[in-house]
Amino acid sequence: MASYASGFAPRVLRSTIRAPLSHQFQSTFQLQRAAISRRFLTTPVEQPRLRLGSVAPNFKAQTTHGDIDFHQFIGSSWCVLFSHPADFTPVCTTELGAFAKLKDEFESRGVKMIGLSANDLSSHAGWIKDINEVSKTDLQFPIIADADRKVAFLYDMVDQQDLDNIDEKGIAFTIRSVFVIDPQKKIRLTMMYPASTGRNSAEVLRVIDSLQTGDTKGVTTPIDWQTGDDVIVPPTVSTEDAKKKFGKVREVKPYLRFTTI
Repeated sequence: MASYASGFAPRVLRSTIRAPLSHQFQSTFQLQRAAISRRFLTTPVEQPRLRLGSVAPNFKAQTTHGDIDFHQFIGSSWCVLFSHPADFTPVCTTELGAFAKLKDEFESRGVKMIGLSANDLSSHAGWIKDINEVSKTDLQFPIIADADRKVAFLYDMVDQQDLDNIDEKGIAFTIRSVFVIDPQKKIRLTMMYPASTGRNSAEVLRVIDSLQTGDTKGVTTPIDWQTGDDVIVPPTVSTEDAKKKFGKVREVKPYLRFTTI
C-alpha cells in the first residue's frame, strides 16, 4: 500500500487511492497557507537597518497627487518624509496644518515634503479639507495612502508595543517618524516620536539648515544653532587652514574652535 501511495499503484487502482489522499494533502496545504498568511499580517518582514548615510528605500505608492515612485519624486531635491498614525486624528491635523503653512520655507531650501497616513485614499481628501479649515491654510504636498502599512514597515515606523499587541485589524499602529533625505537619496536625519507627541516643525527646518550649511561650507553646528550663528571648525581642519578658509577663528579649546560664515 505504501508503494501505491507513492504513485506506483496500478492504473486501475490509482484513481480510487489518490482521491482521498489528494483531498487530505490539499486540506493540510490550505491550513498551512492560512497560517502563513495570518503570520505575515501581524509580523513585519525583517529589513536592513535605516542608518544615517544609507540609501532611503524606494517604493511605489498611491498618494493624493497620484501614483509615485519615491526616488523619482525626490529627484534632485531634498525631501522630508513624515508619517502619521491615521486620518482625522487631532495631533496629526495640527501637524499637517503647520507644515502646510511652511511651504515657502521648505521650497526656498529646495525641500519637497511628503506625508504618510495609515489609511487609504478614500478618506485623505476629506481630512485635508479639515486640515485647511482648522489651520487656515492650503495643503499642497502629497500624502501617501498606506492602509496596509507596507511603507510603515519598510521604514520601521512602528513601535515595539504595537508589534507585541497587534490591534483588531491585525496591523501595527504607525508612529510619528521624520526622515530627511538628500538629493543623493541618502538618509541624513531620523526622528521618532510616540503617537501622543506632536513634532516641532521649526526643528525640522533648523536641522535642514544645519545639514545644508555643513555640506556647502564644510563646518558643523553647535547646540541650538540657528542660521547666522557661529559654527564649529571640524577637528579634521587645522586652525591654520581654518583661518585661511574662514578668516577669523575663535579657539576655546584646541578641539573646539568657532568661526563665522
